[in-house]
Amino acid sequence: QVQLVESGGGLVQPGGSLRLSCAASGFTVSSVTMRWVRQAPGKDLEWVAFINGGVGTTDYADSAKGRFTISRDNAKNTLFLQMNSLKPEDTAVYYCGTGASRGQGTQVTVSS
Repeated sequence: QVQLVESGGGLVQPGGSLRLSCAASGFTVSSVTMRWVRQAPGKDLEWVAFINGGVGTTDYADSAKGRFTISRDNAKNTLFLQMNSLKPEDTAVYYCGTGASRGQGTQVTVSS
């Protein structure tokens, strides 16, 4: 059974950093494409970043390029999203996912 549990969200000031984690079970994160998506209040779900299975090729939405880094720890079967230089417009619930599965999300709020 696929299970994804996000953590690491919180309140941070503009310019700050957060690292989100996504603990996976029921499958191997290094074998599948994993993604981070987010949903801001009143807005549609937005793709943020993905990492391919195997080699681990990554790609980012324009809004995340140069500030966010997606990575995984194969030994811990965990996906990460390092977010730097955070902006108020990054405020959203962040979800990790693979295929049709998605976690419950973690809230990120960027505000002074």
